[in-house]
Amino acid sequence: MPVSGSSSVQAARQVLADRLREICKDAGLDGKDLAAACGWHPSKVSRISTAKTAPSADDIRAWCSACGAENETEDLIASLRAVEGMWVEWRRMERAGLRKAQEARLPLYERTRWFRAYSPGLVPGLLQTYGYTEDVLRAVQRRRVEIDDVADAVAARMERQRVLYEGHRRFAFLIEESVLRNALGEPETQQEQLEHLFTVGSLPNVSLGVVPTRLSRSRMPVEGFWIYDTTQVNVELVSGYLTITQPREVAAYADTFAMLADVAVYGPKARALITRALESLG
Repeated sequence: MPVSGSSSVQAARQVLADRLREICKDAGLDGKDLAAACGWHPSKVSRISTAKTAPSADDIRAWCSACGAENETEDLIASLRAVEGMWVEWRRMERAGLRKAQEARLPLYERTRWFRAYSPGLVPGLLQTYGYTEDVLRAVQRRRVEIDDVADAVAARMERQRVLYEGHRRFAFLIEESVLRNALGEPETQQEQLEHLFTVGSLPNVSLGVVPTRLSRSRMPVEGFWIYDTTQVNVELVSGYLTITQPREVAAYADTFAMLADVAVYGPKARALITRALESLG
């Protein structure tokens, strides 16, 4: 399993390691006994039991069998899968194409009632036009995905946007001012996208803030992140997709969002920045 620096991931790995160590202790075995029963070097038992190395499903099966705890096997493997899902490399997430990766996130959006997103580089997906989304996902496909299902992936992202209009949900979006002038495609696509921000930004359940480009900011830009209610944060990094559920980490991202929200502008001031970006397109 790829290693992430997130304490959420590490804490989940430690819980699994602690449970494996307890099973070994309850069976009256020490590390050397367990290693011998599994045909492993003793150092492997040490690395797994201290969460320095993640076990495989086969490792868990062998561990439980050696300890006479076969009834624990399936639950522990399920825990392993959950931990693995907290940090996913792009090549793994997108190996079947971009459409499935887009569709997989829809249930999370449907469950969420209070959604917050900060984006330093691109217009957030829920606010994107078809053309803008197509440019973004085409760039992703060319960079790292062999399968070309961009059209289907764009359709899936457009379908996801219905959550803006259904149910009793609240949305707060923060974008850096530079997002208004960054585009992968043609000026016409960016113009359409900027005009669309006027529309979605006026929805009664949507707050759209723009963080102005200026000196002496109290909070500098950070990585883009999405907060789902108060229970989960997702972060897109260069190498993969991180899911954070550790309460103190979720709270840290919520605090960062609040700091950035304090330096953002809204309403007429935000529209003025969008208008200025539109005018720069000629």
